[in-house]
Amino acid sequence: MEIARRKEMRPENRWGILVLLALGLMISFVDRTSMSAALADHQFVQEFTLTHVERGWLGSAMFWSYGLLQMPMGWLVDRYGVKWPYSICFLLWCLAAAATGIVTTLSALILVRLLIGVAEAVVVPATYRYLANNFDETRKGTALGIYSIGGKMGPALGAPIAAWLIAVSSWKAMFVVTGLAGLIWLMPWQLMLNNDFPSKAELAVAKRRAASVPLRNLLSSPVVWGGLVTNFCYSYFAFYCMTWMPAYLVEQRGLSLSQSGLYTFFSFAGIAIVAAFAGWAADRLIARGHDAVVVRKTFIVAGFIGGTTVLLGAYTRSPQMALFWNVVSLSLLGLVTANNLALVKLTLIPKQAVGLNTGLQQVATSLAGGVSASLSGWLLHVGHSYTLPMLAIFVFLLLGATSTVVLLRRKWAPKVNSSAYDEQQTTNAAAQTLPDAGRYHTDS
Repeated sequence: MEIARRKEMRPENRWGILVLLALGLMISFVDRTSMSAALADHQFVQEFTLTHVERGWLGSAMFWSYGLLQMPMGWLVDRYGVKWPYSICFLLWCLAAAATGIVTTLSALILVRLLIGVAEAVVVPATYRYLANNFDETRKGTALGIYSIGGKMGPALGAPIAAWLIAVSSWKAMFVVTGLAGLIWLMPWQLMLNNDFPSKAELAVAKRRAASVPLRNLLSSPVVWGGLVTNFCYSYFAFYCMTWMPAYLVEQRGLSLSQSGLYTFFSFAGIAIVAAFAGWAADRLIARGHDAVVVRKTFIVAGFIGGTTVLLGAYTRSPQMALFWNVVSLSLLGLVTANNLALVKLTLIPKQAVGLNTGLQQVATSLAGGVSASLSGWLLHVGHSYTLPMLAIFVFLLLGATSTVVLLRRKWAPKVNSSAYDEQQTTNAAAQTLPDAGRYHTDS
């Protein structure tokens, strides 16, 4: 029966599904960053009588539940596939995003944001599970560059669209429209992706495969800890821009809400373009025989250093130069995006642990979102300007570059338990379960 079921499966268009995954990521970011436009709207702030600190809490709320559910979602997709866990969670977060427009108290507002975080936690673990199964090393950077466009175009499009909807209608209508519009995505997702929900036999194999790289092996690996640091530092800057950039442009640089949405678009469009190019360029170098770890680390360090130019925007008195460095610094961070994702979630990670490790890495990403939103709000309260929040970004970017150089080495990749691996060798898929990074290493 199992063989018959597999014969009935049609070949998948993996690049088409990759585009759908990028669109799913984009929709998730639209639903996250719509709150940043609301936080810059005086009517929204006045209706809930929000202080700077409360704005930080509200901006960070979804990241805490998002981070808490990352590892369970990674565990889930490693065993039960990608299609149905993603479908169910997608429906839930779109409905919760729309419900943001009908709540009337701050506690209810925080609750629906927490629900969005719970449901969106499936997005990244499911995506990396699919990429690990369908893309080899010389295509990972390109695939992740395309995928990451969704994460950047989400806030790039979400900010101006949300600002426009608020301007022509209200913040309530904005949340309802942006939440429900995403549901269109579910139809092509259901049609294009084969059902990968496992049979009992497949589930048993998946459990043995996952058991060969348990959580303790991940937590004992310097590579995993290096990835946690780099993901936190990268995401701290990115999430600051998603949650506080519109308010910064309005309150400190004197732009209108609509203008702030436009410059937010330029910044995130810039990082999306650079991320896609950097992923493709790294793949080409690797395909020509250059060491994958060295190539990706070089791009990552260059991106972290380039991102520190955000501090030039903080200290300039010229509004034009402030806007220039605002766009340039975030765009240069795009050199990190795809290459960091490939290195710490795929290249240096045994294939059978991709979902669990991705969930673990996303904990750091989510923590960065929560810390960035709330810490920036507190620093804004203390310093009465956005200089201190940008100085914090500078420090975290330097920490990310240092972690990349020191910790991301092949010899420190997570180990595969030999007994579990030998058992997995008896299955049909055994030859595909261990990437080069998982066993015999040379230092990088």
